[in-house]
Amino acid sequence: MRIDLFFIPHQTDELALREKTVIVIDVLRASTTIITALSNGAREIIPVTTVESAVKISGNLFGDVILLGGERNGRMIDGFSLGNSPAEYTAERVRGKAIILSTTNGSQALVKARYARELFVCGFVNIGTVADALWRTPRDFTIVCAGNDGALSMEDSVCAGMLISRVAASGGAEPEMSDGALVARTLHRTFGRGILKMIRSSEHGRRLQEIGMGADLKLCSGIDTLPVLPLLEGNVIKLRDEQERKAPGVHSQES
Repeated sequence: MRIDLFFIPHQTDELALREKTVIVIDVLRASTTIITALSNGAREIIPVTTVESAVKISGNLFGDVILLGGERNGRMIDGFSLGNSPAEYTAERVRGKAIILSTTNGSQALVKARYARELFVCGFVNIGTVADALWRTPRDFTIVCAGNDGALSMEDSVCAGMLISRVAASGGAEPEMSDGALVARTLHRTFGRGILKMIRSSEHGRRLQEIGMGADLKLCSGIDTLPVLPLLEGNVIKLRDEQERKAPGVHSQES
């Protein structure tokens, strides 16, 4: 098994990720929001990079089963039904709905990796489920961190390091790792004992607190609180069938 890692999407391109197993991580907040929405019964998530694309796609679908979600600079986009806070994506609001999602960082990473052979969405909240899927059927994989406005983000890097550590600890031979993967694992070893504290002190975490979104940090720091496996199929993200059957309608989240 070989593990590669990119700290920001701009370090790679669509062709390099084609036909690979890719894990996309955007702890604050797209990964956590997607995982929460699907856990709470959303039918599918459609990631797009621009507001214009989101509006165009929504116009071609049935309005009563479509919600527009997303943010720019951390705040809900004007005219959208939802922002990018996982707390907004309750079962009452999203069950049975398709959600078109456009965020500053996460959507960009997801769209860049859309030609992967398989693409999983990972955050702290489902990290054990993703690790289980990777070691149960061992194969090379590439982690793409969404980063923060084109720069490395501490929370994504530490989450990637935790995922690598869990996969490496599952038994068998030590995986071959790129330098990026080794650095991420080292960051996890340094900062992994206090995930919420680390997130609160990160640049992105401080920004969210400044704009009144501090409560999201606790939701995003919970470990294995939402044990589901979101998978990109075509242009939409859904739960794997076996996970879909097991997932309860509403989950509580604790750090």
